[in-house]
Amino acid sequence: MAAILRAARTVAVLGAKPGRGEPAYYVPAYLHARGYRILPVNPVHAGRELFGTTVVPCLADLAEPADVIEIFRRPEYLPGHADEILALAWRPAAVWFQLGIRNDVAAERLARAGIRVVQDRCMMPEHRRLLADQVTE
Repeated sequence: MAAILRAARTVAVLGAKPGRGEPAYYVPAYLHARGYRILPVNPVHAGRELFGTTVVPCLADLAEPADVIEIFRRPEYLPGHADEILALAWRPAAVWFQLGIRNDVAAERLARAGIRVVQDRCMMPEHRRLLADQVTE
């Protein structure tokens, strides 16, 4: 996990939300404050601005590739998101399923395509634990 966090510069956040009390807001806000470029993805909030970037409706609409895709969606949606990720013209180095989110079928499909998968972990405490005060440049 430390290697993923250290190497990443851009994080696409699938399911990003504007509500400050939502993990799908405050986790990417934490990462943004530490120098990561956050690319928010959510069809409900498409066109809004979050973290200095316009929210897009789907991963295919991102203007640039992401190093990591962090997913804030229920487990039953992950196989469809795995399809979406595998259909992209680019591949992320890793896909990170947020704390409480696990789907072994989707994870296995992504891993077979050479994508590292982290399940049921939150990037914020893992960053705090593994990288402490490091800021991404």
